[in-house]
Amino acid sequence: MADSEDASFDEAGAAESGPTPVGVKLGSTRTVLQYVRDDEVETIRTLTCLATYEDALTGEERVLFGEQAAQEYPDEVQYMLRSGLPEDEDRAELASKFFAEVVASEGVDADSAVVYAIPTIDNEPGLANLNSVIEESPVGDALVRSFPESLCGAIPAFGEDLRAIDEVFVAVNMGSTNLEASAYRHGEQLSPFVSGAVTGNEVDRRIANAVEEETQGRVNVDLTTAREYKEEHGDFEEFEPFTDVIQQPGGGAHEFTIERSVMEPLDDYVDDAVDEVANNFLAQLANDHMKPYQLALSKPIVLTGGMACIPGIVDVFEERLSAELDRDVECISADRPDLAPAEGARRIAERLIE
Repeated sequence: MADSEDASFDEAGAAESGPTPVGVKLGSTRTVLQYVRDDEVETIRTLTCLATYEDALTGEERVLFGEQAAQEYPDEVQYMLRSGLPEDEDRAELASKFFAEVVASEGVDADSAVVYAIPTIDNEPGLANLNSVIEESPVGDALVRSFPESLCGAIPAFGEDLRAIDEVFVAVNMGSTNLEASAYRHGEQLSPFVSGAVTGNEVDRRIANAVEEETQGRVNVDLTTAREYKEEHGDFEEFEPFTDVIQQPGGGAHEFTIERSVMEPLDDYVDDAVDEVANNFLAQLANDHMKPYQLALSKPIVLTGGMACIPGIVDVFEERLSAELDRDVECISADRPDLAPAEGARRIAERLIE
């Protein structure tokens, strides 16, 4: 959680010149970097992974990151933030190398103000490692600060500028490694909640198992393929069955159709997420902070994180949470929930520059 002073902002806009504002979200699956160059907002979204190889001519170590690393070195690529944070020194070193390559590839100025989103998680060593990755990187000479990911992700959902900082609201971060929820009161985080039982990664595992069951054991997909099915075909509004092809071990191809294996796990995910939010997080929030609880439920609940990108999931979550609470609630999200934490962090950086 960020220090309380991190929630204080003046009314002035970002400086017209000076350090480059940079927003960062280092995610377990993908990393998003957003910065301003020549008055234009640039957004970089890449897989959080790297691979190294020896240069055939010089013998020097070369580094690849993101999609290129995953495609060219699938057996050696390393995802160093699988748990959401760099857990030890080795993973922190890999994360530092990865982040340095990302900012170098974009030519981001060292004279920059970097704000990075951090997960709501009780893991001080991991958070310290993440802080070191950013602090010791080639950028952020002007400023480095951290803010909760769900707060950063809520900022674009509320519209322009930093309106979210002035609100009392609830944010639910539907991530790959955790389900997180927090209330915010003028930027102050209240009753942070984390559940590792309801995650995007678990949906991937359920999809892989469901594919095997639906195809009567003829098809086994890995978790990467299951995630791709979820991201490309998951849709609560207009899901359509789709076909794919695999190569048989003895030769030849096998075409198969998926009808249930994506949406049934996603449907279970929403039910589980609603149960955690309604019966664990909101119950605790009401017990700890009754007035902010009442105020927050009269305002839109913001859904952030990669799972919030599934078409229609915001409306389905709203409908089922309203039924569970026996009262009408409204849920919203940014146009691109996967980019929202970096965008919100970049907006904060712009304000802090001033």
